[in-house]
Amino acid sequence: MNYDTRTNTILDSTSLENDEKLLTPLMIFAQEVLLYENEAISEQNSINAVPYSPDEITNLCVDNLVAKVARCCRESKVGKKLPTAFYVHVSALQTLNPVLGIYENCARRTLENIDEATLVKFLLHQPKISYLFYPDFDTDAHPALQSSIQINLATGEVKYFDYSNSENPPVLHRKETFVAADYPNYEKFARLTRCEEGWGLLDNTSVIGTRDGWLKYLGYCGVEIQDHTVVERLKQENSELSIPKIERHKAAMVRHSLSKPLRLVLEADLARDGSTFFDYGCGYGGDVKYIAQEGYAISGWDPYYQPDTPRTCADIVNIGYVINVIESLAERREALLNAWELTKSLLVVAAQVLIDDSDRGQIAYGDGVITSRNTFQKYYEQEELKVYIDQVLNVDAIPVALGIYFVFRDAAEGEGFRASRFRSHLSTPRVRSQVKRFEDYAEMLAPLMAFVSDRGRLPVKGELAEESPIKEEFHSFNRAWRVILQATDADDWEKIADKRRQDLLVYLALNGLGDSLRDSYASRPSMRRLPAQIRNDIKGLFDNYQKACTLADLMLYSLGKADIVADCCEDSAIGYKQPGSLSVHVSALEELDPLLRLYEGCANRTIGRLDGATIIKFHARKPQISYLFYPDFDTNPHPALHTSMHIDLRDLSVSYQDYSDLYNPPILVRKEAFVTASYPHYEKFAKLTRQEEKLGILDCGAVKKHREWVKCLEENCVKIKDHKLFWRSNADPERLKMLQKAASERQQKKIELNPGKIEETAEGTEGTEDGKEEGEEVMSLRSE
Repeated sequence: MNYDTRTNTILDSTSLENDEKLLTPLMIFAQEVLLYENEAISEQNSINAVPYSPDEITNLCVDNLVAKVARCCRESKVGKKLPTAFYVHVSALQTLNPVLGIYENCARRTLENIDEATLVKFLLHQPKISYLFYPDFDTDAHPALQSSIQINLATGEVKYFDYSNSENPPVLHRKETFVAADYPNYEKFARLTRCEEGWGLLDNTSVIGTRDGWLKYLGYCGVEIQDHTVVERLKQENSELSIPKIERHKAAMVRHSLSKPLRLVLEADLARDGSTFFDYGCGYGGDVKYIAQEGYAISGWDPYYQPDTPRTCADIVNIGYVINVIESLAERREALLNAWELTKSLLVVAAQVLIDDSDRGQIAYGDGVITSRNTFQKYYEQEELKVYIDQVLNVDAIPVALGIYFVFRDAAEGEGFRASRFRSHLSTPRVRSQVKRFEDYAEMLAPLMAFVSDRGRLPVKGELAEESPIKEEFHSFNRAWRVILQATDADDWEKIADKRRQDLLVYLALNGLGDSLRDSYASRPSMRRLPAQIRNDIKGLFDNYQKACTLADLMLYSLGKADIVADCCEDSAIGYKQPGSLSVHVSALEELDPLLRLYEGCANRTIGRLDGATIIKFHARKPQISYLFYPDFDTNPHPALHTSMHIDLRDLSVSYQDYSDLYNPPILVRKEAFVTASYPHYEKFAKLTRQEEKLGILDCGAVKKHREWVKCLEENCVKIKDHKLFWRSNADPERLKMLQKAASERQQKKIELNPGKIEETAEGTEGTEDGKEEGEEVMSLRSE
């Protein structure tokens, strides 16, 4: 699709007209910022400079004004950036983009009693500013919030929040991120943060945001903060926090097959011939056994079961479900660092995530729980686990499944793996013409055809193993390619090149997004940091990196417009459409519009997909992706939902639901709508749907539930077996006759409404004897 490249104009949506009322702060901002930009354009003294007209000042869009502010916040070199907000110390306001200065002044002029405010908070998705009061910002290492004042610039509404009497107020961390580098206490603040990071005190973000949580966590770690310095507490002072007897070795599992983390390594073809493995915390040694059976050299160490095994460096190191059973924060951190030190190429980190343990009789301890077996379990949120790995190892871990991350020693290799996850699976175009010269050299040219099918471009020197014989015969790849084009369709090859461009744009767009979904805004990697093959792809398909990045940024810009996403969902030729959503089978993802692939990639890149996810649901009216797991999608005509995971892309919050024990779970109908026509079972799914439509049992578009569906089948005297609909042999004859007549009338009406479009189907020509089984008669679909 085409992406709108206009970024400097205020587009569509509701205008900020005055309607003879008082001007709101946002209206004033709209006027002042456009006047400022108008003057800036005029001062360029360019013949192409076109100042804003007076009419443009009164025809402005709230969304675009907020987007302008958000963009300036994200580009700021000073201040703390979070997914939904930007914070800055009042002393640094003058260093911000002038647009932000105008915006903040419009809010300030409306309020009173904000001269003592410490921080200014800019919301990135709403026209709101908050003034936060931390009286002890300079003297307290982690000051508590005393009060805040928030103004909605679009309405003028003001809210006040008082925390002065709160028993557990919010507290600040990483104070240096709020101020400029020349702030008097900047180095003292930064030094404290570095020290706290060294102790791992800032890793557990879910509990340290309030004063009580922070102080308890410091006590658990055996330290306290004195004058912006971390001080280890004396053991006698910490005696009341003595560690319970925890038997870590009891958490080890007896494995009857290879664990999922290492299985994913093999499935991704990351283990090459001669690759070595090391299992850090191997427990009973199940993974050591199964990896050895695959023909790889592997050893494992465990402090209880294999303490004498040397800890040796290896190409691939697995620390699977280890850090979540270590109750000591320092030891947990040390284990992760030790495993990373042993890693030559790839570190695989896995931990328990998203588990509801409210009914398991466990007690809280530190940042986890002690189980009834005296083992410790730290249950991470998926995003929390990534932040922990990234902070401890100073890396950008790649999620491959819930609770499983890959960390590559070579950043370029990591980028190559990341890009490969967005590559579509394409086939080599078939030969359409008999050309003697091509036939004479078909075997020699086959590797070149396979390469172009894989990369969408011709190889450069050294990329193709069979380069020498091809160039010896044809002198160049271009000449060899001309022979191939004589026997194949050039349009087929162009479709492959276009698909590879789309794959690259999705990858580059997500890299441009960087970590902006979290608490920092990493820039897209430079061209030289990319693997050589991807650099060659960019040169061959886009000419240069800047052009490719510009197109990728336009995709990101379009993703921020809900109406464009909604149009993509509505226009998709693939998927099951409901009001406000599009659902597709995971196998169909790469066939979707690249913008939808990017939409899903925003969730998948940081959080990962639900284990075994079958269906991906795109929400068009809110930034949310859902992953749904139907274990028997292929075999059950109407599979029941087992589990679901919903990711809110605004803050990456994750909700998880388990339907496995539900008496009446939701089920799927019209399965063929979720997959492409090339899906192995498509025709079988479609045939069942046509039978159900003829009977009229799909007329209600609401989500089906298992019990109601069973009742519906009984009322219509039918049963489903092997994706076929049968009349029940024990059905009441009169009832059966009435239903058959209604089905025939419904089919006839459909033919009348769609003349020429209802064709005879394959199953409609089947003899009734083929549908007989123990007295049951298949419902014929023969048009009448």
